[in-house]
Amino acid sequence: MMARMPNLSRRAVLRLGAGVAAGAAGAYALGSTPSPPSATQPPVAMTGIGAPLAPPPVPLEPAAPAPTYVTGSFVSAARGGVTTNWAIARPPGQTGPLRPVIALHGKGQDAAGVMAGGVEQGLAQAVASGIPPFAVVAVDGGGGYWHARASGEDSGSMVLDELIPLLGQQGLDVSRVGFLGWSMGGYGALLLGSRLGPARTAAICAVSPALWTSSDATAPGAFDGAADYAANSVWGLPNLGSIPIRIDCGDSDPFYAATKQFIGQLPNPPSGGFSPGGHDGAFWSSQLPGEIAWMAPLLVA
Repeated sequence: MMARMPNLSRRAVLRLGAGVAAGAAGAYALGSTPSPPSATQPPVAMTGIGAPLAPPPVPLEPAAPAPTYVTGSFVSAARGGVTTNWAIARPPGQTGPLRPVIALHGKGQDAAGVMAGGVEQGLAQAVASGIPPFAVVAVDGGGGYWHARASGEDSGSMVLDELIPLLGQQGLDVSRVGFLGWSMGGYGALLLGSRLGPARTAAICAVSPALWTSSDATAPGAFDGAADYAANSVWGLPNLGSIPIRIDCGDSDPFYAATKQFIGQLPNPPSGGFSPGGHDGAFWSSQLPGEIAWMAPLLVA
């Protein structure tokens, strides 16, 4: 059942996908730096005969809020030593670990493009309107369709084996994560969510997923051949029957027919569906309010 949409402005949630539609690069960090603890020690109380007592308890200072936007990079062994950029956006005022939505970009995009447009401001407004708080994460994945390639680059393993542990080091709760992706990233969300498994994948949202019904029909560069297609197919994956899935696709999208067939072979009907639109940023932005309202409660469940 789809979660009830909180009363938030459409503009607020559309910020979460502005970079996806625009393809712009660049973002800036907002946040606060914790103040250092005071070095002053409390006075020691004395009894009437001069024996010192234990110092009075010092009130615990509230935890400093995490920054609303942080970026970094690492050298990815899974991607063959490629320097890989990442970004994390949080709503303001968060002092505890949030669960992340890992946003997988489409071909020709990168982490900066996904985050462009002020994702942290959109999160702030969405949470203020009643959406449960969560973090949005983006990472450079190249153009290899989020799986191991003959070139030696494996952006799928990078996400599962390198990025997710890194997110834990950044203070996020990675016991369960969500995957959201567009086009190439929509296919990647299905693949990586299934591989991480239902115990740790809270939800998958695949938007206009790049799906083909056979290796002969695939776009150039999507797979290395028939064997690669078969090894990394998302058709018939048992784990997808145990993970909440939403699939949105425009009825003028070139992947419409394959997506319809894919939905038909899933063991459980997914949320979402087909609506007017194409394979473009306008359609993707139009779907975000419902997608965020659907996914956020599943992350905190």
